[in-house]
Amino acid sequence: MKHTALRVALILAALLSAPAPRALAQSTQGGPALEELSRTLAALDAALFDSFNRCDLEKFATFFAEDVEFYHDKGGLTSSRKSLVESIRNNICGKVQREIVARSLEAHPIPGYGAVQMGSHRFYELNAGPGAGPVGAARFIHLWQHRDGAWKITRVISYDHGPAAR
Repeated sequence: MKHTALRVALILAALLSAPAPRALAQSTQGGPALEELSRTLAALDAALFDSFNRCDLEKFATFFAEDVEFYHDKGGLTSSRKSLVESIRNNICGKVQREIVARSLEAHPIPGYGAVQMGSHRFYELNAGPGAGPVGAARFIHLWQHRDGAWKITRVISYDHGPAAR
């Protein structure tokens, strides 16, 4: 896979109308609040990458704060929503799709701010043909801010990029 395509193996997800978890300040040891937070962020991740995979850049942009910072271990820093969307448009659309690694998502509350989400994902080249496996894999960390009833990603760290395990 081309370096630029893997470079933007990024993002992760903020539905404008997602409900807030009941008690973000509860312990991260588990319980209903953590389960609800995990479900909320998993749904956001799914919606974010649905827009990513379909190249619905208008929807994709809604998941990020205007001043998002996206740190990529191969491509460096992207420091605005506009630049991030342009990078996806130029390097990903029509070329790459993302798939979450089953059961890799974790969510942890950050009281007074929102939450951190982390996980692993794989990437597929769209022109690789039927039955082709993933060409790349990486891990990610998304910092989600919950403000005014909406979740937005303010920081992304996309790292450990390499070939996908076959």
